Amino acid sequence: MMGKEKIRVYELARMLNMPAKEMLSILKDLGIDVKTHMSVLDKETAKIVEDTLTEQETEAKKEETSTEAVETDTAEEKAEEVVEETEVTKEIEETYGESRPPVVTVMGHVDHGKTTLLDTIRNTNIASREAGGITQHIGASVIEVNGKEIVFLDTPGHEAFTKMRARGAQATDIVILVVAADDGVMPQTIEAINHAKAANIPIVVAINKIDKPNANIDRVKQQLSEQGLIPEEWGGETICVPISAKNGTGIDELLEMLLLQAEIVELKADPNRKAEGIVIESRLDKGKGPVATLLVKNGTLRKGDVVVIGNSSWGRIRAMFDDKGKMTKEVPPSKPAEITGIDSVPQPGSTFRVVENEKIAKQIVEEYQLQQKMAASRPHRQLTIEDLYAQMSGEKKEIRIILKADVHGSLEAIEDSLLKLSTEDATIKIIHKGVGRITENDVMLASASKAIVIGFNIRPESSATKLADRERVTIKLYRVIYEMLEDLQNFIEGMKPKEEMEVLIGTAEIRKVFRIPKIGKVAGCYVTDGKIIRDKKARVVRDGKIIYESKINSLRRFKNDAKEVASGYECGIMVEKFSDYKEGDIIEVYDIQEST
Repeated sequence: MMGKEKIRVYELARMLNMPAKEMLSILKDLGIDVKTHMSVLDKETAKIVEDTLTEQETEAKKEETSTEAVETDTAEEKAEEVVEETEVTKEIEETYGESRPPVVTVMGHVDHGKTTLLDTIRNTNIASREAGGITQHIGASVIEVNGKEIVFLDTPGHEAFTKMRARGAQATDIVILVVAADDGVMPQTIEAINHAKAANIPIVVAINKIDKPNANIDRVKQQLSEQGLIPEEWGGETICVPISAKNGTGIDELLEMLLLQAEIVELKADPNRKAEGIVIESRLDKGKGPVATLLVKNGTLRKGDVVVIGNSSWGRIRAMFDDKGKMTKEVPPSKPAEITGIDSVPQPGSTFRVVENEKIAKQIVEEYQLQQKMAASRPHRQLTIEDLYAQMSGEKKEIRIILKADVHGSLEAIEDSLLKLSTEDATIKIIHKGVGRITENDVMLASASKAIVIGFNIRPESSATKLADRERVTIKLYRVIYEMLEDLQNFIEGMKPKEEMEVLIGTAEIRKVFRIPKIGKVAGCYVTDGKIIRDKKARVVRDGKIIYESKINSLRRFKNDAKEVASGYECGIMVEKFSDYKEGDIIEVYDIQEST
């Protein structure tokens, strides 16, 4: 059978011409202890499996011959039944579709080699392309490996990945997580892991920069294990491939592992239906007008098709170009195409679908625009925990949380306490946690995962607050752990959370600190947002952390007392019983109101 003393499950499956998933099932039926397709079998075990399968095949052929002999006399009577069975089989095949190439996104920490890896994969594969190579980038590259194709999305990073998810589009089938062997798992690595896990997408780890003198592959594997990604050689299910994107080392093995992972998840699509998919890039071209790169997820896209994109853009496809820049007439599932002929530039991450004709397309867009106008005229509010809870399906509800805190000690204590709140009817699931301010990334992940953001002793970035309002993401901020736990406990038990909500009135930045005789220190401020009102509640925020809470004790414009100072003006502020002002501190003024 083979010269090797040991063989992996997937290698044996290939030798015996069967899917790795089927081989795993057969091994388990034979009582052989295997965990994944990467599990190692010794030579004797592999021989037993091969002999058993050969025997089964021989028996099956004998039985088939015997059955044919018995049924010869009644063949004509059963002809109609066979036709019916064939039609049923055809219907089942159409339901499950045909195999399609995997779509891969590269993620990882900044400077760990995401872009270099993509460039290396494209350049090493250039021989399989037509003469002239790549004439243009359209947001995705199609790579051929051992006669099979892999589609790489050219925009690396979890931000783009999650923005697509937030708009209801799941473009990616497999994530390559790039981790530098000399640097190890970093904050953005952990973010990428959590974004991929939240999307329930398999991860293949590329341990990059193994050519560096201080590379430590085992240390990286240990750090990955701490994040729940246990390498196969350590008894887990995560494929880890050591590579050097710069030198091209390990790239072939990485591509082979991607094909294996795609085989395991059994990606399918029906090429015979009308196309639907996702916008991965868009732009306004001076000569062509609005241009969009579409990734077909199902069906076949054809020149002349009428498409509706994101319910706000539509058109008849005038021209299509593949990833090599060549004009094409048809695009099958998993393939990208740049199209022209649409009426406006759609947003990346929008979904598209082919419709019957232009009349239907116009109708869909007009109805959507009318709904948008009506929605804009209604009072805007964030999704509450109750809204999210109501959206959840299934007997057991899952409350998803993104948790941010000021220090690691608080983060761990809060995480332990929150997880203990889970009951038989409702589970708390922390899909991402971290130290520091609440960022736009946190909000996008919450939007995509239908989660709430909880902050302890920290503040959100102003851009994150605005994004949360647009995306209808709930941000709950606490300074006392028991209040946070009480809120969630009350909710889980079917009680309403506290009928109070914080309303931010205004923020001011301390530009200079003055010492005035007999009065003390005064913060010279510039009002950056909203307005500052005397006697209202206030907090002092330094580097995103709340360092003091009280109220505005004194407010002055030049030498005069002021009741309030609006955005864009300077003022002097004194916070009651506080004097440790520093330039760059933020003073936030807020009110507590009853929620409706």
